[in-house]
This record gives sequence, structure tokens and C-alpha cells, in this order.
Amino acid sequence: MKSFQPAARDVMTTCLPPPTSRIARALGAGAWTLAAALAPAHAQDAPDPGLACALEAATASAAADRGVAGAHALSIHGDVKYGPDFAHFDYADPDAPKGGAVTLAAIGTYDSFNGFVLKGVPAASLGLIYDTLMIGAEDEPFTEYGLLAESVDMPEDRSWVEFALRPEARWHDGEPVTADDVVWTFETLREKGHPFFRQYYADVESVASPAPGRVRFVFSVTPNRELPLIVGQLTVLPRHYWEARDFEETTLEPPPGSGPYRIAEFVAGRSITYERAPDYWARDLPVNRGRNNFDRVRFDYYRDNTIALEAFKAGEIDFRVENNSKDWATQYDFPARTEGHVVVDEVGHEIGTGMQGFWFNTRKDKFADARVRDALAHAFDFEWTNENLFYGQYARTESFYSNTELAASGRPEGLEAEILECFRDRGLPEAAFGAPLAPPSTAEESIRDNLRKARGLLEEAGWVVRDGALVREATGAPMEIEFLLVSPAFERVIGPYAQNLERLGVAARIRTVDSAQYQKRVEDFDFDMIVASIGQSQSPGNEQRNQWSSAAADIPGSQNYAGIEDPVVDALVDLVIQAPSRAALVAATRALDRALLQGRYLVPNWHIRSFRLAYWNKFGRPAQPPRYGLGFPGLWWIDAALEERLSAAR
Repeated sequence: MKSFQPAARDVMTTCLPPPTSRIARALGAGAWTLAAALAPAHAQDAPDPGLACALEAATASAAADRGVAGAHALSIHGDVKYGPDFAHFDYADPDAPKGGAVTLAAIGTYDSFNGFVLKGVPAASLGLIYDTLMIGAEDEPFTEYGLLAESVDMPEDRSWVEFALRPEARWHDGEPVTADDVVWTFETLREKGHPFFRQYYADVESVASPAPGRVRFVFSVTPNRELPLIVGQLTVLPRHYWEARDFEETTLEPPPGSGPYRIAEFVAGRSITYERAPDYWARDLPVNRGRNNFDRVRFDYYRDNTIALEAFKAGEIDFRVENNSKDWATQYDFPARTEGHVVVDEVGHEIGTGMQGFWFNTRKDKFADARVRDALAHAFDFEWTNENLFYGQYARTESFYSNTELAASGRPEGLEAEILECFRDRGLPEAAFGAPLAPPSTAEESIRDNLRKARGLLEEAGWVVRDGALVREATGAPMEIEFLLVSPAFERVIGPYAQNLERLGVAARIRTVDSAQYQKRVEDFDFDMIVASIGQSQSPGNEQRNQWSSAAADIPGSQNYAGIEDPVVDALVDLVIQAPSRAALVAATRALDRALLQGRYLVPNWHIRSFRLAYWNKFGRPAQPPRYGLGFPGLWWIDAALEERLSAAR
């Protein structure tokens, strides 16, 4: 399943609304500007020689591709796990009881039920009301099974994909879901939707309905192996509803969906409640057995996580994923837990933890030199921070693809080494051919040693200390750094780092702003350094352009926070997208990982390989959880006996 959700950790990222679909997890915060630069570089210019060399190496050992006809599923590489007659996903309990209600917390506010456009802040979990063409399996890296689509056809060269819709599919208002809805949705998202869709679907040449109930997507660039699966993720919208409305505007009129839930009631900006659609057309499909078990799912909005945690303790919230190590260590010793009414648990997972860090804005001249960025990274003492602030709960992140097989390690070998050789004379640092660059550490050396190294690097880059201030030797301009934050909770982490920077002569300050101002400034790249997290799936692809490419560096609202503009990175991103096999994808991503690490674009933070859960003891959950997800709320259910016991105790 394509998922970009980072694992639980101390994280203060851009203030994003909850995703409305799997695709929305790849959206960066804020406004986007439509530009021709969003198109993939290989579609505009002559092929990069390094890319051509790497593709030749990657293709040499790849098995011949296979097309599909009338298939029930699609996989990016290799065979699918579940056959056409499967009864349910292994991680779903088909006997899970239906019923009951769950109340969850959302942070901030909302002003729209349209989660597909730039304008407004969408309500939490709007994806509950919609279905997609296909649905991902959470125990496979990237395989999709038919939902709105009954079957799929695709040729060997993957130059197009065609979906046959289920004739029984219905909107909540009783109207059928048609091929016209699919075509209209796709064209509208590219024309009027959030500009992310223009980039994500850049290689789709056309979409049309060649026959009733059938939709064909034709691709302009091949190979792009994940394109058929990307369009399979498409959240389909009802044309008959939206045509009479301005799609680019916010709305608080509940739209009809085709999914398992519909909006039952809401108080704008404060709460929203979804109720399970009793006549949901797909409730008995194998992909849905054991899923969507709660009758009602309610989100109450809170100003911040501190208040939300107190609401959980008071029993107003039923379930919580804790992302703050201090709270996890100090805030869960309360009577309801000691009496067994609240369960506190850590659940391991195989989800990629991605990369969180203090990102440098290399668009600023003071951060343009990699030696400066390296020096400033030496001032962060992770080991002290982990021991004194995080209660020793975290591991240092050393890869952009941590907790996956995609992370680079050791010296490059085999296909990965062949790929890197293609870029040896094209600007890739020689150090990339050795062990991956590790972040500065105080595990074996003291912070004084690291600061001494930092001073040397700064001097090499033309920065000297005068009257206690770090200044550029040529101009006398001081080194000033503003850390832009959206939550006061992260000030305790930045504070010690800022003190170490001041020992180097840096004028470091922390500025915490409200969510609206923060979002706008991040959109416009109006910052020196921010704390942000970029999640990764088990199968990276087209979203990598939004994160690392030169084209995205100047597009407001992209996830290229650092402003990376590196032709080697651009070529490796294209190689990841075009990888002809799983082995080639792994090798290409590891090579990209090495190139990104060499850029020193951020001070890497930390991660944890488990979910930290706290919930009131009234739930049942599958015995076999999904490998690549938590499964809440979709796979959990209300245990009537536990709920009755809890109610009596309360």
C-alpha cells in the first residue's frame, strides 16, 4: 500500500489537515503555483547521460514485464498475494462485530468539506466518505485490489491501464457511480484541484471512457511502473453534485460520497461525526470484510495536543497515538490506567519512518555552502537530547528511507554500485561511494570536539568570529538563524541546540507562530530553518519529484523544503520512478539516499519503530495486525462486554 505516514515520534511538522485519501498523504503544506517546471525533466529535455547509463544497468537484469487482462489486482513488481477468489485480507477479522461509536481528537480547526483544493482547511478524515478505484493491501509493499473497479487491463509496456467499474457501485444519494464520474474527477483535479495533482499525474496523457462502465488512462512517458497504481488510487467524486458548484471553493455542505461512511452531523470548526452508511454498496466485498466496523466516528477539535491529552484522560477521547516522548514517559500514570480502564501499549511496525529534521533553507545564501550546513549540524547533540529530554526512547535517523530495505548501508555493492558509477563524473561526491554519511554524534566524542570541528569547517567556508559573533569574513555579515516553529512544545528541543550554536558565534533565535502564519511562511519558503518530517512508503515513486527535484525547489508549497537543486538527485529520482523491477527500485533508492545524505540539507532527528498507543479498554482488534499500518480505526471494533464493564466502572 502506498503510504507516506511517518511513525510516531516527537514531531512538529507543517500544520497539515488530516489526509482525505492515500494520495493526500504526499501533499506538502499550503499554496502551490502552477508552473511548467512541474513536468518531469525527462519529458522536456534530452535524457541525462547518467540516467541513461543507470537505466541500462537496472534493466539488464530485470525480468520481462507482463500485462494483465481482466485482473482483480495490480502490483508494481511481481505477483500479488491474494488470488481472485480471496475472502478477506489476512489482517482483517471477517467476524468483527459492527456497532458502537468512537470519539477521536483533531487539532486546530476546519472550514471545508472539500479536501481536494488549495483553499481552506478540510475536516478530519473526509476520506471515510469516498471510495477509490482500487484499494491497497497493508501487508504488501504496493499492491492494489479492485474496489470501485471490478477488473483491470494493462499491456506489457504499461503504456495504459483500463478499469471496468462495478455496476452496483452507488453514491449515497442512490445515483450510480459511472465512468463519466471517473473521467470528470481526474480532469477536474488536474485543472482545478490542489496543484499537487498536476505534478503527481504529470505523466498521464489522457483519460477517456471507451465503453460504458470502462475508463482508460493513457500515459505519455514509459516506463513509469507505478502510474497504473497511482491512477488506481484515484478518489472518485460525484460529477452530478459538483457540476452545479464551484469546485475551487470551500464548502460546509456535506457532499455525497460512495464510501463506507457519510457525514451525519457537525459543528463547523469544532466537531464532525461520520455514520456508517447502512446501504453501503461495497460492504460485502472481500476487500471490506472485517473493516469499517464502528457505527459512528466522531472527531472533536482541540487547540493543541496538551488539551487533547487531558480530554483523553477525562474519557472524552477514546483512542490516542502519542507522539511526544515526555508525555509518554510522564503523563500516563493516572487512576484509569492503574485500574485497567485505559490500555497503554507499544505496537511494532514495518512502516518506513522517513526523515524528520531541522531543515536548512539553502535558498538563503548563508546556507548555500555544504560546509556551513555540516558545521551547524555538528552543534546538535542528539545523545544528550535523547537521554535528557526524550527518556532514551529514540534512535537517530541516518537515512531518508529508514526502517525499510530501501535505506543505504555499508559500501555500495552490485546494482547499486553500478548505478552510482554512472554519476561518478557528473558531480556525485567521491564520499558517496563509501559508507553512507552519518550525522555528527557525541557517542564517542564530546560536544566540545564537535564544536571544534564546526569552527574549522566554518573557517574553510569563509566565516570567522569577530567580537564573539560569527561573521562572513569578506563582508562582515553576521550569521543569524531563526528557527520557525508552530508549537511551543518543540522549544525545549531547539533551546539547547541554539545554545550550542551561540557558542560558535551564531545569533540563534526561536520564533513560534500560529498555524496560519506558519503554514503561509513554509509555503513561501520564508524561513531559515524549520522542523519538518517527510514520510516514505515501501515503494517510492512519483512523489519523490515533489520532495527532492530541482523543479519543485521553486514551487511554493512543495515538500522540497531545503531547496535542493542537484542534477544527480534529479536523475536518481527519475531512475526510482522508472525502475523496472523491485531489485532495481531498491538499488536506485539506496543510491538516491546516499546522494541526499551527501547534500547535508538538514540536521537529522530521530525515530521510533513502534506506535505508542493509549486507549480506553473497550476495543477489539485483529490478532494479526497489518505489516505496514496501524489498522485503526478501520480494522478495530467495539467489544460489547468490555464496553459494558467500562461503563459500569465509570
